[in-house]
Amino acid sequence: MRVHVTDLKNGDQLSRDVFNDNGLQVLSGGTALSSQEIARLLRHKIDYVDIEARKTYDTITRTLETTVSPKWLPAVKPLYENAVHMMAELFAEASGHGQIDIRRAAAVFTPLLNNLQMERDVVSMLLLLNTKDDYACQHSVQVGMLSYYLASWVGYSNEEAIKIGKAGYLHNIGNCMLDTRILNKPGELTNEEFEKVKCHTVYGYEILTASSDDHVAAIGALQHHERFNGTGYPEGLSGDRIHPVAKIVAVADIYSAMISERVYRKKRDLWFVLKELYRLSFSELDPYTTQTFIKHMMPNFIGKRIELSNGESGIIVLTHPTEFFQPLIQVDDRFIDLTLERDYEIEHVYL
Repeated sequence: MRVHVTDLKNGDQLSRDVFNDNGLQVLSGGTALSSQEIARLLRHKIDYVDIEARKTYDTITRTLETTVSPKWLPAVKPLYENAVHMMAELFAEASGHGQIDIRRAAAVFTPLLNNLQMERDVVSMLLLLNTKDDYACQHSVQVGMLSYYLASWVGYSNEEAIKIGKAGYLHNIGNCMLDTRILNKPGELTNEEFEKVKCHTVYGYEILTASSDDHVAAIGALQHHERFNGTGYPEGLSGDRIHPVAKIVAVADIYSAMISERVYRKKRDLWFVLKELYRLSFSELDPYTTQTFIKHMMPNFIGKRIELSNGESGIIVLTHPTEFFQPLIQVDDRFIDLTLERDYEIEHVYL
């Protein structure tokens, strides 16, 4: 369709090359237009351009909803539930004997990891699988799943990622040695109680060391509360003194905890959670590991409905590879590129 340049909208796509009066190419066919490209056309005194037919809001919405439908749910859900039940057994086993059957744990958890390759919409996956029951066990399973994904995203092979996923699954096994009244306390912990909680990292390391020679799982349990700036525990390690696997498990641990509904805290908006992780990537969490996680999570928000700070609602059409929280939004029949229009801000994402 042929339109006047002043009628162009963000998101329009050129159907053919555009040349100025001197025969110089201004823009190539296939270019998706934003305010920057439209301004360029105006500077070259272009009057009319040819663009692809515009998709309606409903067409885009139907297309995106189709791409994120949970086809994987019937296969993954029973494996997820088995892993949750197994974790409850592992907590009891570790509490009574000071060690666990690593091979039995792997036999239940590995099939779940193998099936995660069916679906990459991690945001929808965790929301659909998560329930209010058995927070501690579900948290362990989710951290294992997220650790597997994140390990693959930062460059580990699938075999290595599975091993790191298992480390995430077992990262909190030391909690079995703590008083459940402290773990489930609805209010803020006292200093004395917090000192006891911090011991779960050492307990986990001891349990896993006694259970097998899997150093990766043991170090994940020991160091997942260490912080990049040295403010963590149990040893106050910083920077590269923290094992790479522990950096992965730390990000997964914080994300899972923040998206879950717990005794003492309501779950938080997932957009807020990722923004909080981004903030922590400049202090407490390893920058590369954390920002790799965010970069790969953001495309999962494509097709999700949002509310802007001015009260308007729309859908996320495209995400930006570096400006994570400034996506391209469609509101009715117009597009808003948040990398250019900075007066807008996403207040809420509906999932």
